[in-house]
Amino acid sequence: MEYLIIIISAIFVSNIVLAQYLGICPFLGVSGKVSTSVGMSGAVLFVMTIATIVTWLVYQYVLLPFGITFLQTISFILIIASLVQMVEIILKKVSPPLYQALGIYLPLITTNCAIMGVALLTVAKPDFDLLKGVVFAVASALGFGLAMLLFAGIREHLDLMDVPKGMRGVPIALVTAGILALAFMGFTGLV
Repeated sequence: MEYLIIIISAIFVSNIVLAQYLGICPFLGVSGKVSTSVGMSGAVLFVMTIATIVTWLVYQYVLLPFGITFLQTISFILIIASLVQMVEIILKKVSPPLYQALGIYLPLITTNCAIMGVALLTVAKPDFDLLKGVVFAVASALGFGLAMLLFAGIREHLDLMDVPKGMRGVPIALVTAGILALAFMGFTGLV
């Protein structure tokens, strides 16, 4: 039951993008097409899960025992950057079209504050062991993906609509993101 609460909370109640405002750059930048959003969501899911595992282990077995928790931020940045490079190499070999579609946004995962935020939130929660941290990371990534896919679908639909000239592009995207965040606030009392 505890894991179900973590999952529902991370996906709907405290969605990493719509409630905590982490990962806004790829949320706005990559959500122009559903296909690109799916690729970015998959990359974020992979990197966020692996980064949470590695950062939790480094924090618990290196930083805490040696009393060097002040190095947490820099070590987490190095871990995440290394993992993103690994994902980039894998995508280049496995799926060149997806690699081309993501373009500049794949290296932006390195500075995606959602990944860093989940890693920091996981080690900051004293009742989280490794398994709860991984469940939280996967659920947060799924919440990120859900928000991306919903937003991309709405943006694709808006491209077909007659939007007033002054609201086309970024303005209507920001208004839509705000309305989507308000919709997710309806889940607040769920958990």
